[in-house]
Amino acid sequence: MILTSQIFTQPNRVAEMSNLQKGMSMLISAFHQYSGKEGDSKTLTKGELTDLLNSEMGDIFGKATDKQALDKIFKSLDADKSGTVDFQEYVTFVACITMLCNESLSK
Repeated sequence: MILTSQIFTQPNRVAEMSNLQKGMSMLISAFHQYSGKEGDSKTLTKGELTDLLNSEMGDIFGKATDKQALDKIFKSLDADKSGTVDFQEYVTFVACITMLCNESLSK
C-alpha cells in the first residue's frame, strides 16, 4: 500500500494518478504555492489569499480589488478566527465554489 503523501510527492507517479487524484494534487499544490510567502507555510494570510484568488480564480471572480469584499470573504473563510486561512478552510471554500459551478452548469 502506498502512503497518500507518497502519491502526491513523487512527480513520476502523476501518470498513474486518477483524474480525482490529480485534482487533489493540484488543490494541494495551489495552496502551497501561495502559503508561507508572508507567514506560516501552513496557512494563507489575507494577502496570500488575495493573490491566490486573482491568479487561480480570476476568471470566476474577476480581479479581487474591492477591499471590503476581500475582507468579507476572508472573514467568512477564517472559521476558527485565527487571522489566517488554513488548508481545511481553503478546501471547504474550493468545494463550495465547485458546487456552485456544478449547479450553474446543471441549469
